[in-house]
Amino acid sequence: MKVIPLLKIFPSRYISLLAFAKSFLLSFGSMFHFSGSLNHSHEKSRWAFTFSVSDLRSITLKEEGWCFLVFKLKEPSASLPALHFHQGGSREFLDSMRRYKLKKDPYVTTLGGFSKVTNYLFDALRGTEEQQRRPPEEVADLLGEVIPGLEINQQEEPGFEVITRIDLGTRPQVTRREPLSAEDWTQHQDPEGRMINVSHLKQVIFKGGLCHAVRKEAWKFLLGYFPWDSTLEERKALQRTKTDEYFRMKLQWKSVSEEQERRNSRLRDYKSLIEKDVNRTDRTNRFYEGIDNPGLVLLHDILMTYCMFDFDLGYVQGMSDLLSPILYVMENEVDAFWCFVSYMDQMHQNFEEQMQGMKTQLVQLSTLLRLLDLAFWNYLESQDSGYLYFCFRWLLIRFKRELSFQDVLRLWEVMWTDLPCQNFHLLVCCAILDSEKQKIMEENYGFNEILKHINELSMKLDIEEILHKAEGICLQIKSCKVGLSSFKEENWYFCDYTPTHPEGGDITSVRPRLLSNPFLGHYSPNSFQI
Repeated sequence: MKVIPLLKIFPSRYISLLAFAKSFLLSFGSMFHFSGSLNHSHEKSRWAFTFSVSDLRSITLKEEGWCFLVFKLKEPSASLPALHFHQGGSREFLDSMRRYKLKKDPYVTTLGGFSKVTNYLFDALRGTEEQQRRPPEEVADLLGEVIPGLEINQQEEPGFEVITRIDLGTRPQVTRREPLSAEDWTQHQDPEGRMINVSHLKQVIFKGGLCHAVRKEAWKFLLGYFPWDSTLEERKALQRTKTDEYFRMKLQWKSVSEEQERRNSRLRDYKSLIEKDVNRTDRTNRFYEGIDNPGLVLLHDILMTYCMFDFDLGYVQGMSDLLSPILYVMENEVDAFWCFVSYMDQMHQNFEEQMQGMKTQLVQLSTLLRLLDLAFWNYLESQDSGYLYFCFRWLLIRFKRELSFQDVLRLWEVMWTDLPCQNFHLLVCCAILDSEKQKIMEENYGFNEILKHINELSMKLDIEEILHKAEGICLQIKSCKVGLSSFKEENWYFCDYTPTHPEGGDITSVRPRLLSNPFLGHYSPNSFQI
């Protein structure tokens, strides 16, 4: 018996399984019938039953001479007749349902996948019948749906053993400093408003972050909205141009009539999803709490306008999580929009339908963890967790739901310095896992326990401890650069990073280099930058 999870996968809409089955019958020519009957006035609909897909908890596939499907709803009192397939075709029917889901809701491939891998399994752990252990191979199949092309089952190959011969040595201790003050920020400007000593300024931000009074201006530089070498007058002119451009795009969707909207299904879908997500994004934050909050209106309008800016991508669940802190800091609709555009330029691949960004990052993270801690990686691999899919949410929205709101602000501005390497967020993942590995291994956590444990870390993480450890890991890798040079033929390369005292001095900007291995598949030489 195989239970196929559907909780939180499908959007809230009603579909007729009879109509769906008829469509399937035309495609595959399989015979089936519904067991049980419902009292309908017309003979044609005598065997039909309809329910909301949002109420569906699971589909159980059973075999008793032939296959039949049992639909289980969230409401335990509700029961549905079984769907029988006497001449085969049950698996094709399920595949057809999945294709129907993806065709109707392309955004599901992004955060819907995240929901399947994380939310559903955690909910299942709290259930009754769902408490039985989920077969690892079933989750491998599930991940294959979430991230097409990602191979879960790894096989040892010659060449990867190079990692076992690397001694990373003792992890260096690092120090951090207080956030950059408004006075310090002003001292890094020339009389015309250009930013000076930018490399040192980025180092100070990396080491301590920013005081909140500075964020509104500094984030525009860190995100690339303002050029570092621009004068104050040039920035004012840029803002005027960008303001006009923003409101022209906003007018495009604001001026769409109801009749036009009825003929534009994509716009309707974007609008509906945005409205749902806005109403549940950071509602405990004072900036967004309450009914008719103006912050929610701005959040909605910026996301709708982004659909006009990038209509191919439009809106995907999770993007509201990336915008919320930016709008909170900017307190200005236009500035928040263009900063969000800059951030989405970095995060775009995370939300694309093929999810190439997520596939690449998961491969990179697994590679990196195997280098740093082979014993822990082997343990995770033995529990069918070697691809670190429980880090999916961390990577997708950059720890937005793992940290307190203020800690998210601190982490993001540190990462935006691109120090000590461009993919510092992967070292942040390693730092968190390093803190949790002892408990995971000593308690002999299995597949489900690892998922549950990682999920329960949300809002319990210490951002300063994580940043200390992540930087220390980077220095640890750098310290064994000489030892790694002998394995050049294995394509293991590491960047140069020169740490300094937090109170001053220069820091070398990291030049991205490749960290790869043929064992982990093929990806762009520029994709792994550490």
